[in-house]
Order: sequence, then C-alpha cells, then structure tokens
Amino acid sequence: MAIRGVKFDEDLSPMVAEPVRKAGFTVATVVDQGWSGLKDQELWSRVVAEGFFFVTADKGFADIRSRPPGDHPGILLLRPNRESVVDLRAIVEAVLAKHDLNSLSGTIAVATPRGIRIRRPRRPG
Repeated sequence: MAIRGVKFDEDLSPMVAEPVRKAGFTVATVVDQGWSGLKDQELWSRVVAEGFFFVTADKGFADIRSRPPGDHPGILLLRPNRESVVDLRAIVEAVLAKHDLNSLSGTIAVATPRGIRIRRPRRPG
C-alpha cells in the first residue's frame, strides 16, 4: 500500500527529513503543524487519522503491544549510536537506499547503523 505522506516527530530536525522529501514523498513535521508538546497518545491519534507514516527517535512509539503492525500506516524508529542530526540523517539515507518506504507501510521498523529490523503485520490463519 502506498503511503500518503511521512510525518517526522518533534524530536527530529527538519534536516533528517530532507532525504525523504528528495525521494519524492510528502513530508510534514509535528513542529510545522503546531503539534509540539502533545502527549504521545494524542499525537499518535492525529498521525493515524492523517494516514501518514511516522518517523521518530522516541522508543515508546515502537511498542508492538500498543501499536501492533497493521493497525496503523507505519512507524520507523531511528536508533543511532549518537543523538546527532548527522547520524540520524545517515540512518534515514541508509533505509532509503535499501527500502522503498511504501514497502514499510503498516510495519514497525527499527533502523540502526547496523541495519533494519522490520515487524510486519501477522498473516491470518
């Protein structure tokens, strides 16, 4: 399923989103929409209602018990070795080099400098 757009959490610099924008995706940020400071559940409800794939460095969003794969447009959790714009952007670029973001729709993907782990929706039966 094609994703409608990509939302970047407030914990990420707009510079981290630039490779996704260059890849041709519609990009929005929590900050640009005036959603900064919302509690996670309220933010999540808005992101899901919008139908956007969500990119964050906040581990809480990647909990499969509260956000099972297939119940949302998708989450990419960035886990750099160091919390720097350069390292975060490098992880985004590495993900884009190996994966079409559309193939991550509905998943929870955790990306590190060593690679990506993808949790896909369970298949029925």
